Amino acid sequence: MSLEKRIEAFATLGQLLRDYFIYGKKISKSQLLKKWQPEIEKQITEQHFYNAWFTPENVELALKLWSQLLTTDNLEKWINPYKGPFRNRKKTCNVGVILAGNIPLVGMHDFVSVLISGHNFTGKLSSKDDYLLKLVATMLCEIEPCFSSAILFSENLLSKFDAIIATGSNNSTRYFEYYFSKYPSIIRHNRNSIAILSGNETNEELIGLSSDIFQYFGLGCRNVSKIYIPENYNFDSFFLAMEHWNYLSRHNKYANNYNYYKSVYQMNKIKFLDNGFMLLKNAHQIYSPLSVIFYEYYSVISKLEAEIKDKSNGIQCIVSKEHEIEKIVHFGKSQTPQLWDYADNIDTMKFLLNL
Repeated sequence: MSLEKRIEAFATLGQLLRDYFIYGKKISKSQLLKKWQPEIEKQITEQHFYNAWFTPENVELALKLWSQLLTTDNLEKWINPYKGPFRNRKKTCNVGVILAGNIPLVGMHDFVSVLISGHNFTGKLSSKDDYLLKLVATMLCEIEPCFSSAILFSENLLSKFDAIIATGSNNSTRYFEYYFSKYPSIIRHNRNSIAILSGNETNEELIGLSSDIFQYFGLGCRNVSKIYIPENYNFDSFFLAMEHWNYLSRHNKYANNYNYYKSVYQMNKIKFLDNGFMLLKNAHQIYSPLSVIFYEYYSVISKLEAEIKDKSNGIQCIVSKEHEIEKIVHFGKSQTPQLWDYADNIDTMKFLLNL
């Protein structure tokens, strides 16, 4: 199958998803949408029965993102810098992909990357997210039947692969690095994102930051888990901007985390700030527990920049408008990466095309 046909198939998949959100239950001329609309709706509304974190809002959010990413223009813009390696690719490999399950469709980028590159995809899904990608794959195979022989989902340990892409916790990645040491591989571990505030952010920017913190309950590696703030920072505007997420306190699992950590901090006489559904704790670490955001004061941005470089292996992205910091993400955009924004800053497409 040619690269052009692969791009066309994924662009059609994107159009199908866009049509779903445009028309919903309204009459559409798209026969493809008429067939798949009930199943898409079912998966959106029922995923939380299998995984309480996969609320209809969060599943819809993930599908909407991919509906916007999978356009012909985006796919061609992504692929264009690799045209040389595409022409020189010598063989088709079986690429094993071990997927995380922390947020809906978190492994979709690897799925698209492997297939667009012309390789075969063998996926080991997380038990936390073992429905959605299968649905996407089934729709893709109907759009372009040639993909049917290139996609396999394994219920057991992966076998018969030439290369591996694996995402997991810091503990599991040590196992991956040992077990897959003989194979070309990308091994991803725990990362979280940070925000750097100047104290001069607008209300709109802080509301954007609230999405960076709370979308997907804060479970994604691109969610902000720590903020750096100037000395004498006033939290009033910050807390006000967070307030429209207070409905999270009505989610049982989220509320359990909030109450647990609040109790732990109180019993251990640890100081924290509390807005009724989120705790703010002064800490040096980047990774914070669910419902807790760490904060740390800084005095000089240049010193902070040096500190962040030292911690770069644990940082996925940096949300800020401080232009002294390299590769910043604008407020409200941490959970809307482009196709060319690679996890852990590892160029997945380059890796695949060099196999």
